Amino acid sequence: MFFKDFKPEGSYARTSFLVWSAAIAAIYIVLTTIAAGFGIASGAIQVRFSEALTVLPFITPAAVPGLTIGCLVSNILTGCVLPDIIFGTLATFLGAVGSYALRKNRWLVSIPPIVSNTLIIPFVLTYAYHIPGGIPFFMLTVGAGEVISCLILGQILLTAILPIKNVILKGPDTM
Repeated sequence: MFFKDFKPEGSYARTSFLVWSAAIAAIYIVLTTIAAGFGIASGAIQVRFSEALTVLPFITPAAVPGLTIGCLVSNILTGCVLPDIIFGTLATFLGAVGSYALRKNRWLVSIPPIVSNTLIIPFVLTYAYHIPGGIPFFMLTVGAGEVISCLILGQILLTAILPIKNVILKGPDTM
């Protein structure tokens, strides 16, 4: 299992995991909806602000299901076609799992979502949406958007969260 070293014990730990997952999913949905309002959440050139959250597996394993569910619901709510709903969510899931696997290094945690989206989404744009431009072009544009979202915005987010990490992830025995 991906989370072999994470063993929530007791009802508080399980509830905390669920609440963090739900909160991350909700924030992902809101940020994607905002980006969709500006027309940059999907298409050949996309910068999903919500993809900055893909660094959160560095902080908590609850981010993996949160990001996955957030992406799934966002893709449904923003009117994506079925292949985009499926493969876009898969790309986010793979990126989140990869980020969790690289959680020991803050600077590497941004790489898996950039790679997974750069490799998967261009095929969705080409075959599901039939957008002209070609897979290499879409790899460039999607990759650039992911660098902006995951690397630049994601690292800014981590810089803001790290000083307060122990406060926001406090358990009942530390309150």
